[in-house]
Amino acid sequence: MPESIKCLALTVTLTAIVSGTGLAQVEVRSQALEITLTGRVHSQFSTTSVAGERASEFQIRRARFTAALTINDFVDGRIQPDFGQGKISLRDAYLRLTFDRAFRVSFGQFKRAFDIFELPSSTQILVIERTGSIKGVDDCVGPGGLCSWSRLTEQLAYSDRDIGVALDGRAGSNLEYRLTVTNGTGNNAADENGTKSYAGRATVLASSGVRLGANVALHDYPNPITARDEYAVAYGADLEIGTYGDRVHFQGGVISGENWRNLSVTGSPSTLLAAQGILSYRIRLSENGRLGAVEPLGRISWGDPDTAAAGAGGLLVTPGVAFHFTGRNMLVANVDLWSPSTGGTEWSIKMQSFLHF
Repeated sequence: MPESIKCLALTVTLTAIVSGTGLAQVEVRSQALEITLTGRVHSQFSTTSVAGERASEFQIRRARFTAALTINDFVDGRIQPDFGQGKISLRDAYLRLTFDRAFRVSFGQFKRAFDIFELPSSTQILVIERTGSIKGVDDCVGPGGLCSWSRLTEQLAYSDRDIGVALDGRAGSNLEYRLTVTNGTGNNAADENGTKSYAGRATVLASSGVRLGANVALHDYPNPITARDEYAVAYGADLEIGTYGDRVHFQGGVISGENWRNLSVTGSPSTLLAAQGILSYRIRLSENGRLGAVEPLGRISWGDPDTAAAGAGGLLVTPGVAFHFTGRNMLVANVDLWSPSTGGTEWSIKMQSFLHF
């Protein structure tokens, strides 16, 4: 469980013996009223059926530490570095001002306001890779890789993290909204032009445990053929029944838009279309035993990067099972099966441990 430290001024001193240098001290001071420290480590094993690729691999997929800071009831923020995959990167990093539950403003780096499958934390998803990536598969025109929902939205910069300003809030008890204005260049990257990208999402609680969502995005990009800064548009709708931790949890959606990484000779982007559904069923076993629950799951994701071209897309199917210990600590196994419209089927077995504290 996360630990919250409440104080007006916090001082933490750590003393450690560093080999060859004697004693080293680290002192941390904060004026935050509340500090919540959490973290996650996701260790992954994966295989691929693609000839010529490494048959299997271990990796530290994520190693993140998160500090959520509450200065007062108006000012709070969050910072989250990641040390996974052999590199250091910055994930969340923002200041937020809460004027009212219906109106909050964030400045910094955060997730764009698009996509039901990208917005949840990686500690609350059971498909090990959102994109269903299989090493050696490069079938998707424009984004590359395989044509899953998340591969399209991430590589076309409609979803995932970016730097800018976000507005969000809740109107009444049934409506939530989020709007983002960002550089458009992605995670911790400088802007490449003078224009900005926009995204908006609204969610309505239709009935108990049932949410309907709609989203739209305008992504700015320099068009190499027309030599102008232009906008690509994407839009979609989704349905969620239940939530993470419920006995039954379903997420489904459909999106369409412009694949600006696949341009015609005149500089026009192709039209993409994608649909995806993820269903899980949690079987609770014991509250005090070593294994708290078993959760079978399945994903079906179909994507087409160019609806005007025959055989451009394909189908991703992911059966799997999650073994829950306590909280968000679990062991998950997935099999990603990719069947392109043309060509042979490829597959990948993935196993990942989820440590969350």
